Amino acid sequence: MSAETVSVTGWGRTAPTTARLIRPRSYEEAAAAVRGCGARGGIARGLGRAYGDAAQNAGGAVLDMTGLDRVHAIDAAGGTVLCDAGVSLHRLMRVLLPLGWFVPVSPGTRYVTVGGAIGADIHGKNHHVSGSFSRHVLSFELLTADGEIRTVARGTPLFDATTGGMGLTGVILTATVQLQPVGTSLMSVDTERARDLDDLMARLSATDHQYRYSVAWIDLLARGAATGRAVLTRGDHAPLDALGTRARRDPLAFRTPRFPAMPAHLPERLLTRTSVGLFNELWYRKAPRARTGQLQSLAAFFHPLDGVPHWNRVYGRGGFVQYQFVVGYGQEETLRRIVRRLSRRRCPSFLAVLKRFGDGDPGWLSFPMPGWTLALDLPAGLPGLGALLDELDEEVAAAGGRVYLAKDSRLRPELLAAMYPRLDDFRALRAETDPHAVFVSDLSRRLSL
Repeated sequence: MSAETVSVTGWGRTAPTTARLIRPRSYEEAAAAVRGCGARGGIARGLGRAYGDAAQNAGGAVLDMTGLDRVHAIDAAGGTVLCDAGVSLHRLMRVLLPLGWFVPVSPGTRYVTVGGAIGADIHGKNHHVSGSFSRHVLSFELLTADGEIRTVARGTPLFDATTGGMGLTGVILTATVQLQPVGTSLMSVDTERARDLDDLMARLSATDHQYRYSVAWIDLLARGAATGRAVLTRGDHAPLDALGTRARRDPLAFRTPRFPAMPAHLPERLLTRTSVGLFNELWYRKAPRARTGQLQSLAAFFHPLDGVPHWNRVYGRGGFVQYQFVVGYGQEETLRRIVRRLSRRRCPSFLAVLKRFGDGDPGWLSFPMPGWTLALDLPAGLPGLGALLDELDEEVAAAGGRVYLAKDSRLRPELLAAMYPRLDDFRALRAETDPHAVFVSDLSRRLSL
C-alpha cells in the first residue's frame, strides 16, 4: 500500500484541496487504511469523474480504490457479474460484450468505477426505462467504520443509504450487478431536430416510451422563437439482422476511437459566447431534420467525449461547473423559465442535455425523480455565475426539484433538506454506523451531511 500527499480535485478542476492519497491493493490494506485515516477521516475515490468535491478530503485521507479491480465471476447464462468496486465500466464492457452482455446503466463516460457508480447512483439515457444503476445492483460488500466487511442486500436501510450516499457510509469493496443482454455492439439511432423547447418536450413526451435510450442536446445560446432548440437522439441496441455483411463477422466487437489529448494549458478565454455560439450553430445545422436507423458504435452513442483524453482542460485552468437539476412532471414552466433565463444571459454552454426520468430509485440521496433533468457545463470564471446558480437552486427547490450531488461544488446546505426528503434518515444512519465520522469529504463538510 502506497501513500503520498497530493492536490486533489474533481473533474471540473475547481477548488483543489490537499490530502493523503492512499492506494490499497487488497481488502486488508483498505481496512488498514480506514483504521488509520486519522482525525480528518477518509473518503473512497475511483477514477475522479465526480465533477465537484465529493471525492476530496482536505487535510485527511483519500483512498484510491482503482487498485482493487478484479472481475471475480461472470454468470454468462443469468447475466450477472461479481467484481471489485475499482473495476471501470470501460473494462466491464470489454469483458462482457463478447458474451452478449452490456452494463445496465452508463453515464456520459465509461471511465467510472463500479463503486463510484453505486455511490453516486449514476443514471444514463435509459432512466425512463431502466432506472439508475442501483436498481440493477443485487448486493455489495461494504467496509464500514468499525472495520467490518458487511454484505449488504437490496431493500435494507444500509443499501438505500449507500446507493447515492457519495461514499459516506463506507468503502464499497465488491458488487454483484445484473446486466443487459445485447445481440451486437452497435446502436440503431434515430435523430431529429426540435425547433424550440416546447417542440422538444412534446416530442419527448409523445414517443420516449418507444426507445430504451433518449437524450436531447439543447442550444442554450439560441434566443427568441428558437429558445431551447435542440437535437434529439434516441435509440436501442441494434439486432443482428440490422448489420451488414462485414459487421456480422464480429457483431460484438467493442471499438473505441481515441484522439489526441487536450493540451495541459489552454487559453482561459477559449470558450466565449462567440466561439460557443458558432459551435452550437454548426452542431444544430449539421444535424439531420429527421433520420432513422443509423448504426453507431457504443462509444459514439454513449461516450463521444471519452475519445478525447482530458477533454475537461478545454475550460482552461479555472475549470468549469457542471450544473444538473431535476424538476417533476407538472413543473414544465419552471424548466421553461430556467432555459429562458440561461438563454437571456447568453451562458456559453456547449454541453447542455435534457432527459426525462422515470420512477425514482430507493436511495435516500439518489438524484433521479420522475421529471425533467437538465445538465449543463459552464466556465467557472463566468461573471456572476455563483449568484445565478444560487437563484436557480432556489427556483428548483421551490418547485420540489433537486440538484445532483455527484456534480455539485457550490450548493448551499440550507436547501438540501427541501431537495432530499430522506436527508434526516441518512444523517441518522451515519450517526449510528459511523459515530466518529471516519468517512468524510469536502462535500460532506460543506453540506453538513
